[in-house]
Amino acid sequence: MERVLKDDAVEEKGERARMAAFVGAMAIADLVKTTLGPKGMDKILQSTGRGRSVTVTNDGATILKSLHIDSPAAKVLVDISKVQDDEVGDGTTSVVVLAGELLREAEKLVNMKIHPMTIIAGYRMAVECARNALLERTMDNKENIDKFKSDLMNIAMTTLSSKILSQDKEYFAELAVDAVLRLKGSTNLEAIQILKKPGGSLKDSFLDEGFILDKKIGLGQPKRIENAKILVANTAMDTDKVKIYGARVRVDSMAKVAEIEAAEKQKMREKVQKIIAHGINCFVNRQLIYNFPEELFADAGILAIEHADFEGIERLALVTGGEIASTFDNPESVKLGHCKVIEEIMIGEDKLIHFSGVEMGQACTIVLRGASEHVLDEAERSLHDALCVLSQTVNDTRVLFGGGWPEMVMAKAVDDLARKTPGKKSHAIDAFSRALQAIPTIIADNAGLDSPELISQLRAEHHKENSTAGIDVITGSVGDMQKRGISEAFKVKQAILLSATEAAEMILRVDEIITCAPRRREDRM
Repeated sequence: MERVLKDDAVEEKGERARMAAFVGAMAIADLVKTTLGPKGMDKILQSTGRGRSVTVTNDGATILKSLHIDSPAAKVLVDISKVQDDEVGDGTTSVVVLAGELLREAEKLVNMKIHPMTIIAGYRMAVECARNALLERTMDNKENIDKFKSDLMNIAMTTLSSKILSQDKEYFAELAVDAVLRLKGSTNLEAIQILKKPGGSLKDSFLDEGFILDKKIGLGQPKRIENAKILVANTAMDTDKVKIYGARVRVDSMAKVAEIEAAEKQKMREKVQKIIAHGINCFVNRQLIYNFPEELFADAGILAIEHADFEGIERLALVTGGEIASTFDNPESVKLGHCKVIEEIMIGEDKLIHFSGVEMGQACTIVLRGASEHVLDEAERSLHDALCVLSQTVNDTRVLFGGGWPEMVMAKAVDDLARKTPGKKSHAIDAFSRALQAIPTIIADNAGLDSPELISQLRAEHHKENSTAGIDVITGSVGDMQKRGISEAFKVKQAILLSATEAAEMILRVDEIITCAPRRREDRM
């Protein structure tokens, strides 16, 4: 028999392929399992590149993004955590853990000789049932502004409590809610700028309206401008000297060189004249501005800022309502940016430029302070998660309790469904409810509590009508989530449920894994 595949291609069939897929996915789930919940631990990720940079994080998506994984099934889980991060910002760990648990349960069923398609059909029914159970129990306070704001605060505090900011979570929750309410319902987080400045402690972070550019104001220029008209540009302002490298000019005396330089200077002067003709009093450029044009700007009383980083420039244009220009021939077609005051401020050791009273009222800057770069990076990730969740919640105002409460509500509904369903599907539906209960179990395990005891208490509590019981990690017992103010956004939970099930379904369908033969290098001798 001729081999169909190339020599080095590896093919795994049936049982073995399924085992490989399950094991890979479960290994990933076990890896991030310990970061779940308020008592979850962090991971240190060290890169092998130059500089050996170190990241300390407990954000599921960040951990999985940094791993180089060989197992194809594990890659599916990494993808769903990335999508979860982009879509709603939080729940990146939960989604992977839930998918892993669903597969762990499915593995037992496959060993009982239940066909994967039957399991998938059962899971499909269970998901519908679980989602409807959640929909019935959501709360919506969008009519009552104060209640809604306290909902947002609770959601922000719940999101932050499993991150590095958990010590000052009330303070940061307030920052995040303030920033998001300024957006007035848009989910465009571009308008919220996060600046990281080492030094001080996390408590010294603050929210500032307007925009802060990480640059100093040049010499001999006005330090404060009111009612600024800003021209944001990306153009070369460094041509007042002859560039020796690129130009070949044949001249018969030094005087000729001087003439050429004078012509260059004249060209530059004309360009500056054109820019000044826009009637501006602040010029921000992405590239260098040489001394000569800078001097001209200073004489005209215009504040010139050079070498602003690209992100800063794009955001500045967005926030002040201007556009980035690169030609200056017709001033009427260029949109200028406006703001009330431009001034220099000090944060720690550094001088920065602060634009306040900007066109886009929703813009603000959160300045994070902290002991080291690693702390700041992790703080930024945590805050970004909170901002994402809040901006989604402002649009979809439905809220649930947290602390394992939604999982137990879903598990109870799914359990009831399993009892009513005839046939083999009921095993799969039963397994789904066990997988859902694994999340509160893991939250309890990470806090070092007695999880079997707690979960059985929780289950009993949830058999009463309209129970609000969940795991209270702080006291280590079953607590009332309504009193503790532990809330989560419905959108996050729904995304977790649906993504995890779809990913598990996809891995369940696998019955063969084919790894292609590596490409050989020809000997070039």
